[in-house]
Amino acid sequence: MVSQRNFPVPLFTALFLAAATTSSASSLPTKANSTVPEYVLNYAPLVWLHSEDPFKPSDLLTHIRHTTPMINQTPISSFNSKLDLDNLADLNSVGFDHNQQVSLTSNDDPISLPLPSWLYGETPDSSGKIHNAIPCVVILVEKTPREIDAFFFYFYSYDQGGNITQVLEPLDSLFKDDRAVQDGMHFGDHIGDWEHNMIQFVDRKPTGIYYSQHSDGQGFGWDDPEVSKQDGRPIVYSALGSHANYASSGSHIHDDALIDYCDAGYKWDPILSAYFYQLEPTSNFTLTPLTTTIESASTYPTSFLYYTGRWGDDQYPDSDPRQKTVPYFNLKRFNAGPTGPRTKDLLRKGLFPDQRPKKSWIQWGVGVYMSLYPCCLRGWRVCMSGAALVGVGAGIAVGMRYVIREAMKRYRRRGYEKLGMEIPLHDVEARRDD
Repeated sequence: MVSQRNFPVPLFTALFLAAATTSSASSLPTKANSTVPEYVLNYAPLVWLHSEDPFKPSDLLTHIRHTTPMINQTPISSFNSKLDLDNLADLNSVGFDHNQQVSLTSNDDPISLPLPSWLYGETPDSSGKIHNAIPCVVILVEKTPREIDAFFFYFYSYDQGGNITQVLEPLDSLFKDDRAVQDGMHFGDHIGDWEHNMIQFVDRKPTGIYYSQHSDGQGFGWDDPEVSKQDGRPIVYSALGSHANYASSGSHIHDDALIDYCDAGYKWDPILSAYFYQLEPTSNFTLTPLTTTIESASTYPTSFLYYTGRWGDDQYPDSDPRQKTVPYFNLKRFNAGPTGPRTKDLLRKGLFPDQRPKKSWIQWGVGVYMSLYPCCLRGWRVCMSGAALVGVGAGIAVGMRYVIREAMKRYRRRGYEKLGMEIPLHDVEARRDD
């Protein structure tokens, strides 16, 4: 759930008062000037899509038009309206009535090949622009008159998880007898995928950037050497299939044992095909469309951003023939689709979401094992480590035995000891009478 913060004055009142005393507030959006600040556009991320990723950024409306709202994988009979970006939030009341979350369920089977074209999204042209699609949403959140967080959300209709080639050794050997895994089955796939970057600004200057990655992410200071830039704009590498965002190309390990691959395949400039909004944190999550020099905000929809359900299928039950389970780790072939921008902690206090995920016992165990594997458990090292552990254990056992024997000897040597005080006989007699 998004954390709530209370601000002492309304957004536009703060802007008006700050404008009289500081020059920095004059560039922030106001009702009279509902235009995206130029500095937000100047420092907006540039995304490099992986050269072999078939699943590109997708149009939001096209995605919705190819889904059916369902609860527990059953169509909602009470909702007969044709879905679009202007009425998607109407599903919230339906889900509330059923005390269940609504899922936008694909009208096409995700295992029937070839997959429909809408799941593959759109490829940007040489300039980085995606035509005939809006796959990006930019939301500006003013934390104080001097501080603003700019969220850049990227949407893909399909997320393809990893396969056996993306599992580090020696854990990959655990699946050698699983035919589906060995045949290249991907796990963690889901319909719909929301990723994002967030850039923090103070006095119109960027100070930090956050990269979403699977269930967590990474944050960097703006001048961190890990953050590469082009014409002052930060570079983002979208991982093959999963679309996790990274600050550099190459291989990246996530969840301690899985690999994401990034390269500079296709340049995508998200702000060339995006909706822009300002979030008023003092209100009950109210979004105001913002105009850019590229396009007017008069036609920007807002209902889809208030939608609290899932942007893809619910997780298939084990009884569904499409569902498979990876042994040992209970990883599913198909996961549930994600929720939208509203649930991404837009009112966070720092770069990272305020509520970060906790690791399960399995994840914790894998992390410990993989941290020890290179130095202590790999190849001949396991014999040395085993011998060392046996030696340490034997030493502890011998030491404990010696301590116990010495303690017993001392106890026996003590024998009878006279008390340092005398008890009068009449006290003993009195106790005996009692």
